[in-house]
Amino acid sequence: MNERIKALAVEAEFSEKDLHIQGDNFQKFAELLIKDCASICEINGQSYKYSFTPARARLAESTSNHCGLMIKKHFGVE
Repeated sequence: MNERIKALAVEAEFSEKDLHIQGDNFQKFAELLIKDCASICEINGQSYKYSFTPARARLAESTSNHCGLMIKKHFGVE
């Protein structure tokens, strides 16, 4: 299990037994949650196309995409 995800599970008071029994399911759940959060950044960047001038929209989209990538990288999720 990814060490950052495992550390958060321990902080949330999951026992080692819980993590051992549900390890793969818990890992999959955590990865899906992380991807969903990262996609919010990416979707937000797409919406800027209609809110700003083209140059500012590209910058906002790039920043939002970078945010999504950083969230995934932080948790070790592809």
